[in-house]
Amino acid sequence: MKELLRSTDPTVLAFAAALLEGEDIDCFQVDVNMSVLEGSLGILPRRMMVREADYDRAARAMRDNGIEVTP
Repeated sequence: MKELLRSTDPTVLAFAAALLEGEDIDCFQVDVNMSVLEGSLGILPRRMMVREADYDRAARAMRDNGIEVTP
């Protein structure tokens, strides 16, 4: 798995997941339950992961739709 993007904005992550689903690319969000540790402030970013084989297609889909990809 390779990190595609990192964000504290749940709407960006939901939009990215919908775009990836439309491209038939599986994704997985990590750090989703970190709010328990942070006290639900939303300051810790969540990461979206994709398979390394799908990374280039996924990154292109993100850039085409104005979502910044994690370098």
